[in-house]
This record gives sequence, C-alpha cells and structure tokens, in this order.
Amino acid sequence: MKIVLQATFFLISLVFLLYLSLPSPEFPKPLNEAYQSREPADIETPLRRGYYTDYGRNEVLVHYQDQFRKSTFLGLPLPTYRLNYPPEEAQTIIRDQARSTFLEEIVHPFRESIFVNGFEPKLPQDAIRIEGKDWRQKIIVRYVPSSLAVRLLLGLSTLYFMYFLSKNLYQAAGDIKKEFK
Repeated sequence: MKIVLQATFFLISLVFLLYLSLPSPEFPKPLNEAYQSREPADIETPLRRGYYTDYGRNEVLVHYQDQFRKSTFLGLPLPTYRLNYPPEEAQTIIRDQARSTFLEEIVHPFRESIFVNGFEPKLPQDAIRIEGKDWRQKIIVRYVPSSLAVRLLLGLSTLYFMYFLSKNLYQAAGDIKKEFK
C-alpha cells in the first residue's frame, strides 16, 4: 500500500511540475470589433490595456477565459478559475481613478492571472462616446505574469510540505489502527 501511495504522489508531483514549467501565455487578444483605448492611463504599461466594446459582461469574461485557458505549448488546456471582486477594488488592483461595475480575475493556480474590469454607464452623463460612436462599456484588462523560478520554488515547497504531511497522516493512521487492535 505504501509503495502505491508513493508512486501516486510521484506521478502527481511530476504532472504538477510540468504544469508549472509550461510557458506563460501571451497577453490575450482583444474582443472582435473592440476599439483600443489610447488614453494615457490605458497605455502606460504593456501589461494593461483598455478597450471599448458593445459586448456584455458575460461575453467579455467568456472570451478572455477562453483566450487564457490555452497554453502556448501545443495548445494544452490549463485549469482556470474566475474570482469575483467588489468593483471598489478596481482602484487598487487596476489603477487609481478606474471606474468599475465589475471586476473579475481569471487565474491559473500557482501561475499568472488576468484581471478584467468593466465599466458600463448607467447614467446618461456617463455615456461612452468615442470618435462619434456610442459604446456599451469600457473594459480594462491587466495581465499579471509570474516568474518560472518563483513558480517552481513555490511548487517544490508545496510538494515538500504535502509529502511530509501525508507521511505523518499515514503514520498516524497506522498508529490509530494499532490502538484499536
């Protein structure tokens, strides 16, 4: 039984380390028919881009999750999770002065993530009109990359602690079994 558990742990560890070693995806492509913002705050860093779009929140998030899900290595699918934040957090996470009606993070566990912030005006004075066209909303996408060395260090540390935790649990289970005999 012990050998089977060790072999299983080794295989899971190998898959986990391969997942961590895959190259990071590139900045996701914009939505179709989206107009890229040229506002100074939206172009001050290559890791943050603003777009005007007529898509709704769900369409925007599905698009970016689909873009972010595929690895650049053989198009392997990566696990992704969506985390929802209160819109007020946009001023700290995206940039100060960011207006927001929703803010979500699409995460690769132990790896990189992207934040998608959307502002859909509710009042007529907040309407978004750029170059003679009215837009449904403005989205800001912020990419947060991760370093391969940091990923591997955290991954190896996690595996180290998981190994000793499982070893101690296995030993404790054996001790309990002896107590009942």
